[in-house]
Amino acid sequence: MANITKHRTGVLIRTLFEILKEQPDGMRAADALVALEQRITLTGHEAGHYEAGGRRFEKIVRFGTVAPVKAGWMVKDKGVWTVTEDGIAALAAFPDPEEFTRAGGRLYRKWKKAQPVPEADEGDADEEIPEGSAIITLEQAEEMAWSEIETYLAAMPPYEFQELVAALLKAMGYHVAWVAPPGKDGGVDIVAYNDPLGTRPPRIKVQVKRNANSPRIDVMGLRSFMAVLGDGDVGLFVALSGFTRDADYEARQSHRRVNLIDARRLLELWTSHYAQLDDGARARLPLKPVWFLAGDD
Repeated sequence: MANITKHRTGVLIRTLFEILKEQPDGMRAADALVALEQRITLTGHEAGHYEAGGRRFEKIVRFGTVAPVKAGWMVKDKGVWTVTEDGIAALAAFPDPEEFTRAGGRLYRKWKKAQPVPEADEGDADEEIPEGSAIITLEQAEEMAWSEIETYLAAMPPYEFQELVAALLKAMGYHVAWVAPPGKDGGVDIVAYNDPLGTRPPRIKVQVKRNANSPRIDVMGLRSFMAVLGDGDVGLFVALSGFTRDADYEARQSHRRVNLIDARRLLELWTSHYAQLDDGARARLPLKPVWFLAGDD
């Protein structure tokens, strides 16, 4: 007899979605799993452990999110889980847990058929989850790697982090004309141009906030930065904490060109331009790619 039914999967994932719905900016996977466990009562099977260690609960939930992610109901990005508008709509449309699971499964199969390369079979929600399931192991490895990188960046001295951002701009082909020394900087930490003499507009003004453990930058914080941008300037606001939705909307609607870069976007830029970084720059944030079996992605 199956230990995990479609109904039980629906109960778990619907409850998870209710939790994520309360966090519009997303929630760390580890925190979401803790919150989910606090809202439900685990069965004996779910609370049990694999022979290699670790409770089944976490992998059951992770496995249960495979279809919702492919269905577009949920997004997983570097260890942060977010429910989408479609996911919130699914909560309302399918109050029955089993139908919720089946609806997600239908969308997953539709997605799977549309792939140019056949995907390996990920199993069914009624089946026992393989302890060594590659998709779950890869997901956990990515979360662990990102957590370590985020912790490393958060502990970096502020001015060293500022130099890291300047090194990234250089690797991207920009000419960094000025990096603020310690002390008051007037709201601008880096000034860069498209050419060595600064004759080709725009002038790029950068504000850097190594504030990983602080609240997200809000609209007022963004407006303070935009106030130092002159006509023809482009602004880059780099903040490890990220930005509120209102700040993101303000940046997109503003007549001034402002790009917001949070920790995840910074890492994407760092890895995509890693080959162009010099040895000194790489030493500030040394990374190594790892090949990983992903046969059931």
